[in-house]
Amino acid sequence: MALAKDRSVRGLLFDRDDTLVIDVPYNADPHRVVPVPGAHRAVERARAAGLRVGVVTNQSAIAKGLATREQVDATNARVDELVGPFDVWCVCPHDAGDGCDCRKPRPGMVLDAARRLGLDPSELVVVGDIGADVAAAAAAGAQGILVPTPRTRTEEVDAAETVAGSLDDAVSLVLARVPAAHA
Repeated sequence: MALAKDRSVRGLLFDRDDTLVIDVPYNADPHRVVPVPGAHRAVERARAAGLRVGVVTNQSAIAKGLATREQVDATNARVDELVGPFDVWCVCPHDAGDGCDCRKPRPGMVLDAARRLGLDPSELVVVGDIGADVAAAAAAGAQGILVPTPRTRTEEVDAAETVAGSLDDAVSLVLARVPAAHA
């Protein structure tokens, strides 16, 4: 499956856990950050093509009292160091039942990232490992690419418009949509 041919891409947003780094549930320890194989190279390829890059991540550990915002920020800084750098980080600190506008699958973080990057949401692609990631993209008017992991549910894969076998494959799909002036 491919991205829409009639839309150019100027920015790429990534989910954090199980997309850029190996998921450690509620991780608030920068020393436990381990990149997904190939993550640094994939992000580097996107930056080299002139794309703005960012991260949109649900971090309910804050709402649950399992981590402070400062601990999550320190963990994100380690991801930025190992995989980035990223132009923007958007973090939802809320829990699933809080009713916020930012928690994926809602569009808040994608819209915020677009605003902060100076891009229209339609110029963004969101890459993630679960249905909430691609649903947030669609709700914001962006495109989404699902990169399944063993934890991704079959129905999420079936519902996704675009599925890639790896993070590198997802970036390759995006680079095919980058306008020549930005590549």
